[in-house]
Amino acid sequence: MGLRYVNPNARWTEYKKVIIAPVSFWGGDDTKVSKADQLALTNYFTKALNDALSQKFQVVDQPGPGVMEIQVAIDDIGKATPVLRTVSMVIPQARALATLKYAATGTYAFVGSAQAEGKVVDSVTGQVLAAGVDKRVGGGSVVTAAQWQLGDAENAMTAWSNQLANRLSSWTSGTTPS
Repeated sequence: MGLRYVNPNARWTEYKKVIIAPVSFWGGDDTKVSKADQLALTNYFTKALNDALSQKFQVVDQPGPGVMEIQVAIDDIGKATPVLRTVSMVIPQARALATLKYAATGTYAFVGSAQAEGKVVDSVTGQVLAAGVDKRVGGGSVVTAAQWQLGDAENAMTAWSNQLANRLSSWTSGTTPS
């Protein structure tokens, strides 16, 4: 996570269940992400969270003792430019230019990105147990060169979901200190 907070007083081992709130989209009024894409991405992220967290926790729909609530919002999405991205990854001269751009800026040309924020709260008290904000951008792999415009955003959401499930599992099992 780019920024994170972990409540030092959280009693992680008391939590065995999760509620997953529907993911929301908080792009500004000038967002270039269509309403249809916003809906598709929030649904995708909600499903990715459910898939990852259900492997480690019982997913419930009611607050109660020992239940964490996961709240996530998508802040920003950058779309990839698939054809130009493919060219920049496959043609050697274009790949060299893309590598120079990466060296100068830390990102490859024509890749997508996603930024999200989330928090984990006690479902009964609302006490914040953990919170974080992160941004991920697509990479320069030839394997991902031909993916669709929002593929990098989906990859980020899948990675965040798995990371959250693994981190919460290690904290609630007591195997890793927060």
